[in-house]
Amino acid sequence: MKAVFAYLKGDRVIWVITIMLCLVSILVVYSSTGTLAYKQAGGNTFYYLSKQLLFVGASLLTVFLTHRINYKVLYSFAKLLYYASIPLLLYTLVRGVNINEAARWITLPGGFSFQTSDLAKLALMMYLATQISLKQPDIKDFKKGFVPLLIPIGLTCMLILPANFSTAALIFVSSMVLLYIGRVRIKHLSLLAGVGVVGIGIFILVALNMPDSGRVGTWKRRIENFVSKDGENFQADQAKIAVATGGMFGKGPGQSVQRNILPHPYSDFIFAIIIEEYGLITGIFIMSLYLILLFRSVALIKKCPTTFPAFLVAGMVILIVLQAFAHIGVNTGVFPVTGQTLPMISMGGTSMIINGIQIGIILSVSKEILKQSSANAPSVQTTNETDNEVEDEGNVTDKIID
Repeated sequence: MKAVFAYLKGDRVIWVITIMLCLVSILVVYSSTGTLAYKQAGGNTFYYLSKQLLFVGASLLTVFLTHRINYKVLYSFAKLLYYASIPLLLYTLVRGVNINEAARWITLPGGFSFQTSDLAKLALMMYLATQISLKQPDIKDFKKGFVPLLIPIGLTCMLILPANFSTAALIFVSSMVLLYIGRVRIKHLSLLAGVGVVGIGIFILVALNMPDSGRVGTWKRRIENFVSKDGENFQADQAKIAVATGGMFGKGPGQSVQRNILPHPYSDFIFAIIIEEYGLITGIFIMSLYLILLFRSVALIKKCPTTFPAFLVAGMVILIVLQAFAHIGVNTGVFPVTGQTLPMISMGGTSMIINGIQIGIILSVSKEILKQSSANAPSVQTTNETDNEVEDEGNVTDKIID
């Protein structure tokens, strides 16, 4: 084990959590793709198992490669990645592959599909981490500190919203949390939240009064079914049945009934299948893994000597944990049905790779913090960091990333 961790740097607990989530992914995806295999692969259940093994392997490789990169390199790379994500989102809206009445994917050479919103949310959070760090001296100012941060958030959300409302909402909420951590004034965030609530209200009213066609029709049906107690929501009902029949210890591996009924049991509703086959105990265990990841990341943030790595870790873990609990909320009937996958568990190439990058970035920061600690480097008190930056604004950028 020590020999393995000689190559795997950073927080060992986060490494263990990552590997455990990947192992769960292999087991549950193999079990939940049985019907899909008979429909699309001639009954060859090993086809989707091998495919998911490839995804998991690629994700773990991505974690390893990313965590070997010094996080300081990401400071300059973040802006380039964000600027590249905008034309990709535009291209997806115009020429993207249309699945379930929504253009979310673009096709790459070799027949591979790529969901651009996954890359965009990663790029946005990295970019926000750099900008919030850079603007710490003016972060309380509405025009200098707050407004410039709203532009990238609003642009990204507006480009994703037409095809993927849930992802746009997830990005908006994640950005709000990161801005709060970044010391943006509460009254400014309250104003932004109010605008968001009004916007969602207008959206719901418009959707309810539009014809039942296309993507708007899908949104309308989901809103009506969730609000109305008598509404029929096939997917949500089947997920609740899976959770209810799983009991405390589950039916056993491969014994799920709802996997044959639920659409996309291997991605959108994989948590319900986990509880049905492995029980509520396992479901709580999975939730605990995400919470431990959150707590370890918070502990890491407190150790960061400068603002940029702290905000970078915060952005990455916020995305992972909020998406995980949004998925769990959908599977247990707390939220309306969305297309959010369970990070590092649901089947999907793009999501697994992006999640791997996010965890790799957290581990990269952790690696550098441990390296500094082992070298007995002088620590800088986080509480005094901003004051020092304000005193010497000419060297702000150096202090953010060094």
